[in-house]
Amino acid sequence: MITFPFTSNIYLEDERVLLRPLSIDDYPFLRNFCILEPEIWTYSLQSAAGEANMRLYIQQAIKARQQKHAYAFIVFDKIAQEYVGCTRFYDIQETHECLQLGYTWYGKKFQGTGINTHCKYLLLSYAFDQLGVKRVELRADSNNSRSIHAMKKIGCSVEGILRSNMIKADGNRRDSIVLSILKEEWSTQVKALLVKQMQQ
Repeated sequence: MITFPFTSNIYLEDERVLLRPLSIDDYPFLRNFCILEPEIWTYSLQSAAGEANMRLYIQQAIKARQQKHAYAFIVFDKIAQEYVGCTRFYDIQETHECLQLGYTWYGKKFQGTGINTHCKYLLLSYAFDQLGVKRVELRADSNNSRSIHAMKKIGCSVEGILRSNMIKADGNRRDSIVLSILKEEWSTQVKALLVKQMQQ
């Protein structure tokens, strides 16, 4: 069994990025994304497009932490000196020693810059090496080719498709692709793969 420190302020960082707990005061840092780049949430279960939706997104993320369901981070790019997006741990199953990693989004100009690789390395290192989880799961809309490519690139294995299993923000149903990384895969393959990618 693992114990997730919901009441602690978790800071994860390297030379490129800082992940810190998302707070209600972070709305100004994310406001431009919700106004200028609403397409970021095309495939999301919860859209943060528009000011009201972004405020609700932040409020619900914080509430999920208080209820011990999830733990959301805001992402800061140390090179650009800007906040660039969000990500989180969720579906945290302490008894079964597993969790999901998702609700990840970045502003468009930061996509494909290596930010995601650094974030995933920090998050996976924390999950496997500090918390001691045995499995990290990731999901995406089966039509979201960008996200699926990004997950495969960092070493995730495809497990299958959950058909019509969730309702999207636009009210339509989606098929979800399920991917995962196991503890032994992290130790023997994925960790080294991410280090190599970050060095390139």
